[in-house]
Amino acid sequence: MFFTLLLLLVSQSTYGDSTPEYVKQCSRSDPNLKKCLIGALHHLRPYLSHGIPEIELPSVEPFRMDELTLSLTGGKNGYKVQLRELFVRGASNFTVDEIRLGSPFQAVVRMPLLVLDAHYSSSGILIILPANGNGTFHAKFTDVRALVRGGLSTKINQGKTYLNVENLDVELAVSGVMMRVHKIFNNNRILTEATNLFLKENGQEVLKAMEPQLKRKLSGLFAGIVNQLLRHVPVETFLLP
Repeated sequence: MFFTLLLLLVSQSTYGDSTPEYVKQCSRSDPNLKKCLIGALHHLRPYLSHGIPEIELPSVEPFRMDELTLSLTGGKNGYKVQLRELFVRGASNFTVDEIRLGSPFQAVVRMPLLVLDAHYSSSGILIILPANGNGTFHAKFTDVRALVRGGLSTKINQGKTYLNVENLDVELAVSGVMMRVHKIFNNNRILTEATNLFLKENGQEVLKAMEPQLKRKLSGLFAGIVNQLLRHVPVETFLLP
């Protein structure tokens, strides 16, 4: 998702001294510049999957979030869930569908599958049953569409131009949602089945409850990863005259 930000390399540039293997260069005079830049982003996929040690860029497989706290039903004894130590896999298997260059920039990115695993804890009443428990949470999101928007600032350092992504915003649309919990309520089968039935029938609503926190955390995480790359690689290395 965050990889789309590299599409912003549209400033006046000259050829740099050396080209890292993870960089596929484009020319701003290319009539098919957008197509070339999309290819350059796709070229990055295996490097993002494994990380780029020379610029201290960690692997995005998986990427980690600290926690999400959800209120899924209302009332004094509403059903509340906390997900901690979330690990998300599948983000590096992305395809850029559309881009709009400039600042602000915009891109549409698709991922066929995101898999989320986390520690799960809950409290309150689910349907008519007390739902206080701990366990593990597993989710699969299929056909994920991310709309990424943001702005850019530039900095000149030793005659080179460096970009910085600012005010990144990520909006997600997910076609398929599957969520399950395991080993909760001291392995109480009735409570576990009731929870999984609730998650099965209300998957999109649970995802909607996640969205405000998920959007904020993903935006910060992705901006950090992109800026780690951009602060080490000047515009002149990405984009030729």
